[in-house]
Amino acid sequence: MEHQTEAKADQWERKAIERLATAGLIEQRRARRWSIFFRFLLVAYILVITAVSFRGQFANWQSSAPESHTALIDFAGPIQSDGLSLAAVRPALVSAFEDENTAGVVLRLNSPGGSPVQSSLIYDEITRLKAEYPGVPVAAVVHDVAASGGYFIAAAADTIYVNKASIVGSIGVISNGFGFTGAMEKLGVERRLITSGESKAMLDPFSPVNEQDVAHMRTLMNQIHEQFKDAVRGGRGERLSEDESIFSGSFWTGEQAVSLGLADGFGDEYHVARDLFDAENVVNFSAQPDLLERITGEIGVGFGSGVVQSIESLYAPSWQH
Repeated sequence: MEHQTEAKADQWERKAIERLATAGLIEQRRARRWSIFFRFLLVAYILVITAVSFRGQFANWQSSAPESHTALIDFAGPIQSDGLSLAAVRPALVSAFEDENTAGVVLRLNSPGGSPVQSSLIYDEITRLKAEYPGVPVAAVVHDVAASGGYFIAAAADTIYVNKASIVGSIGVISNGFGFTGAMEKLGVERRLITSGESKAMLDPFSPVNEQDVAHMRTLMNQIHEQFKDAVRGGRGERLSEDESIFSGSFWTGEQAVSLGLADGFGDEYHVARDLFDAENVVNFSAQPDLLERITGEIGVGFGSGVVQSIESLYAPSWQH
């Protein structure tokens, strides 16, 4: 009887061990299948991004094709030395003008302005290339906005086209900052400033306003403003309205800009390519991020979008509009 009991116990233990082993194998196989699936998904994702990247590179490669085309260059975002700058756009400008099959160049603008130095440098480079390649017409096309430095660049073009709702103008110069002297007095903070040179701490935010400093800054800004106005007058010529409010720093819709002579008409890059340059094939010469940047950027955007959607699904209100 004891032997039978022991034999049944051994059988139960073996079966339990077999079941555990079988369950472990099933779990390992399931994990392996999921691992293979996610690896395949990652490879497929990378292949898709690579295909998109090469398609963009191929579009740029088309610029060397014998077919006549319109060269498109984007000027988007704030104008600054580490963003939209001469260094960033010069290679595209040179390539577009040098291409013997370029029927015309379109500057596609969507910039609120920024650095007066970079704006002037880009303006000068476009002007230089126009003189070197007199047979290549240049048109600026404004999408949402070409204000301040953005319009400075547009003024280098032979013609400017806008949308009726575009924002155009802001021909002026601005310098801003903050003053904290009142806050320091309330907090009992003492300012200790030592300089070599009476103007070294000009417009220091922790010191009272010095009218001589303000007058000096105003002189500098007026000079830069005159340079801006000269560029606009040189680019627009007799088309520009004699209304001096144009240079007040104000801005207008595209429809108003046409009436003031700040723009020539309404249209986009395809209108210009088709009706002005007679070259409907538009080739974007703008600098493109390299393959690694595209892949990492797309992955980052996808991951970020997923996180945002997850948060919104948890915390978003139930109503919609």
